[in-house]
Amino acid sequence: MENPDTALDRLVPGWLTVPDVAERLGTDPGKVRRLLQEGRLVAVRRGEPPVASIPEGFLVPGHLANPAAPSRDPDVGEWAVLAALQGTLTVLADAGFSDAEAVVWLHTPDDSLPGTPLEALRSGRKTEVRRRAQAEL
Repeated sequence: MENPDTALDRLVPGWLTVPDVAERLGTDPGKVRRLLQEGRLVAVRRGEPPVASIPEGFLVPGHLANPAAPSRDPDVGEWAVLAALQGTLTVLADAGFSDAEAVVWLHTPDDSLPGTPLEALRSGRKTEVRRRAQAEL
């Protein structure tokens, strides 16, 4: 497997810091840190000095937070955390993936999807993605 740090730089198109995520979600950094603790998001330390960085693709416009849902949740703001992300992150953690390895896996193109697992999650195909993640166990 490629070094996760090298793969992160190559695969992830955009990063947000904890304060950036808080601003986008319309909340405070403490809430974002709780999302990280709860496993709804993951961050990797990047840069000099190392700063917790979250892939920008983990956030979606509020109306797309759960693409499989029939209607928009009125409690979701302009931006939200991708709903299908937490369960997928849990499966990857159970398979022994570090946070950095999970980010790499989610951003690595998979011809059988096609696209990346993250793109598939964003389009509502969480069952396909989790099936592939479980195969990593």
